[in-house]
Amino acid sequence: MFPAGRYPDLLVGLEVSDDAAVYRVSDTVAIIQTLDFFTPVVDDPYDYGAIAAANAMSDVYAMGGEVVLALNICGFPPDLPVGVISEILRGGAEKVAEAGGVLAGGHTIDAREPMYGLAVMGLVHPQKVLTKGGARPGDALLLTKPLGTGIITTALKGSVAEPAHVADAVASMKRLNRQAAQLIQQLGASACTDITGFSLLGHGYEMAERSGARLRFYLEQLPFLDGATRYAAENLFPGGACRNRDAYSRWVSFAPGIPEDMQMLLFTPETSGGLLAAIPPERLEALRQLFETHDHPCWIVGETVEGEGIEVM
Repeated sequence: MFPAGRYPDLLVGLEVSDDAAVYRVSDTVAIIQTLDFFTPVVDDPYDYGAIAAANAMSDVYAMGGEVVLALNICGFPPDLPVGVISEILRGGAEKVAEAGGVLAGGHTIDAREPMYGLAVMGLVHPQKVLTKGGARPGDALLLTKPLGTGIITTALKGSVAEPAHVADAVASMKRLNRQAAQLIQQLGASACTDITGFSLLGHGYEMAERSGARLRFYLEQLPFLDGATRYAAENLFPGGACRNRDAYSRWVSFAPGIPEDMQMLLFTPETSGGLLAAIPPERLEALRQLFETHDHPCWIVGETVEGEGIEVM
């Protein structure tokens, strides 16, 4: 641990364990630092690189910042064709460029299977940092991407996913959270995180725990990618869903009648998922209109209430 008294400019670090570290360099500028990498989740190397890059940069957006600099993190088998490696790197580089950032190098090692991601630096005003803590009773819960990427890519690995379902999931994973973060920053949020490997319920619990509040999700208001509920009914869950359930189920309560497959779907890891933000009620309608004006999807999926943990109604 790094005592806050010894490092007063470390605004977000291990003591509060948020989506990324934040370090103040002046009264108007703070650095956001994060990294993420993983093995392929889709077959196309370009899409894999773009998805991994979007996923890595998402933590900067979850903290309310803008991406300025990135470095590649690469692990490739020695016999992987050069053309495949080039496409992975091209996918990542073009996604960083789309974010307005600079890709300035990186590091590569030999690995048994491909691994790719980024170390990312972003910038944010020290007084505009978004964190997981701060959600207050009465806040609405806003989600900016549909759920289901994890189970659809698992179905893809099992060769049972429909191409149309995969295409929609890939498009969602490649979509940056940049504009969503910019829109949220215009009006402000009480708390924010992105939905990735720990699932909606895992990341939701982190927001609830750090806010000292309870998050209530309404199942009928949660958006899902086409195919996600079908693959859930077919029990095509990745191993991460079970790990998330084991880790977080003690803090989650489900209303009677919610079937087990839907419960498991909410514990299923997401890749490059959307932002989950707690929005004060007096700002909600204006924010919804802002998203509509910019043709950016969003869904009101629940609310913050008194208590602790998560409930799904």
